Amino acid sequence: MAVAEEKTSPETSAKSWHGILLETLKRNDVRLVPYVPDRILTPLIKNLHADPFFTTFATAREEEAVGIVSGAWMGGMRSAVLMQTSGFATLANVLASLAIPYQIPLIMFVSERGTLGEFNYGQSLVCRTMRPVLDSLAMEHHTITRLDELEFIADRSIKQAVTTQAPVALILSPLLTGGKVFDK
Repeated sequence: MAVAEEKTSPETSAKSWHGILLETLKRNDVRLVPYVPDRILTPLIKNLHADPFFTTFATAREEEAVGIVSGAWMGGMRSAVLMQTSGFATLANVLASLAIPYQIPLIMFVSERGTLGEFNYGQSLVCRTMRPVLDSLAMEHHTITRLDELEFIADRSIKQAVTTQAPVALILSPLLTGGKVFDK
C-alpha cells in the first residue's frame, strides 16, 4: 500500500508523515489551515478536518490561502497553508509583495510533484523553478525526505518562522509521502 494512501487510526496516525505533521501543528498552536485540494495531502487534510482543534477549509487558489493566513496572523492567529508544487508557481507576487515585506510567518507545506517518475511535463517544469524562486526571494525552505527528520524540521521551521516573522516553505518529497500513485 502506498504511503499517501495509508489508512489511519489513532494508533498509527502519529507515526505516519501526516500524523506527525498534525501533532507538530498542534504543539505549535497552528490552528488555521487553508489549503488547495491535493491528492497527496489528502490524509493530512482529512485528519485536520476531523480534529476540532483546527479550522481548515479549501480555497480556490494558493494566493487566496496566503491572504487568509496573512490576515489571521495580523489578528493574532498562527496558520499554515497546504498546496502542491504546481500551485506554488502562482505565488511569487504574493510572497514578494505581502508575506516577505510585511513579515508574515507564512508556513507553507508543499507536496512535491515533478520528480521521481512524474508523467506531467508541466509539473516537472514547475518543480525545477520552485527552489530557485525561493532562493531569489531569500526565503527559508527545506525539503523533507525522511520520516525521522520530519518532526524536527517542521517543529523548528515553525518556531523560526514565528520568531523571525519570516515565511518558510517545507517541501514534502515523494520519498516522504509516497508521492502520487499513477495507475496504468
